[in-house]
Amino acid sequence: MKNRIKEQNAFLLFFMLLAVLIAAIVAAVGIGSVSITPGVVVKSILFRNQDELSQNIILNMRLPRAVLAVMVGMSLGSAGALLQAVMKNPLADPGIIGVSSGASCVAVIVMLLFPAMSSYIPLFSFIGASFAVALVYLLSWKGGISPVRIVLSGVAVNAVFGAIVSILSILNSDKIQGVLVWLNGSLASKGWATVQSLIPYLVVGLILSLFCMSGCNTLQLGDANATSLGVNVTRVRVLVSLCAAFLAGMSVSFVGIIGFVGLVVPHITRMIVGSDYRKLLPCSMLLGGCVLLICDTLARTVFSPVELPVGSLMAIAGGPFFLYQLRKSRG
Repeated sequence: MKNRIKEQNAFLLFFMLLAVLIAAIVAAVGIGSVSITPGVVVKSILFRNQDELSQNIILNMRLPRAVLAVMVGMSLGSAGALLQAVMKNPLADPGIIGVSSGASCVAVIVMLLFPAMSSYIPLFSFIGASFAVALVYLLSWKGGISPVRIVLSGVAVNAVFGAIVSILSILNSDKIQGVLVWLNGSLASKGWATVQSLIPYLVVGLILSLFCMSGCNTLQLGDANATSLGVNVTRVRVLVSLCAAFLAGMSVSFVGIIGFVGLVVPHITRMIVGSDYRKLLPCSMLLGGCVLLICDTLARTVFSPVELPVGSLMAIAGGPFFLYQLRKSRG
């Protein structure tokens, strides 16, 4: 009976989140220095028969940014859920445990020292994120893994990669200005070109993550139980980790570091639909898109005309949640 309730919750939550996501996109496109009613937004998107000013604001300025926020939120929500399965830790998040820092560090190295290779930044970000995942896992392993060791390892990895970025910034001060906003995680000045560039990576990453659902459920059984069922736990863990690193690395390569989405979103979803990744992962995707879109809308409007990096706003919102979870996990 309880499982049936969970399944109903998952089904309802998925379609509720889909409806909320569509409504949030319409609202986000309409909110700004020039307010546009939802009816005008919908007509402009579907029929493109509004006046030239509204059409330009909606289709060329706000809509691509809203779509990008949803895409990045889906990617980070999925990456966080996958990392939590691999590390058996509700505190695992790409931003907290150093995965995003690893991706950004390698990306900054390419931007500052090898600008001619900028088109390969997504690939290099993936390599940096994968290296960070492996490093955190190795540092936190001691006959098993614990939430506290993962957090401490993540802090150390973050510090090392952050120090490398700081040194590069000092040594290349004439080139760093364009990188600073990116490092804080920002969707500002992003258009359809960025959306189109991210789409192939996102589609591949999300499809791969869906194939990881059964593996994530297997990892929750524990290594001994999974092995007794004939599952190669090491291979599953590596594949799921690579998928999470790919999703996190792609997001970082396009918009910079945005933390806490991968921490908050899977946790909230898990409280509603349970720990079955067949329900948890799809719902985390949609909720991640909703959360980041709402936060980005707040970041660009609350202190208008000054615009905050959405990464900074997510840190303010997610920091207390992280401390609560850390205290709870220590128990």
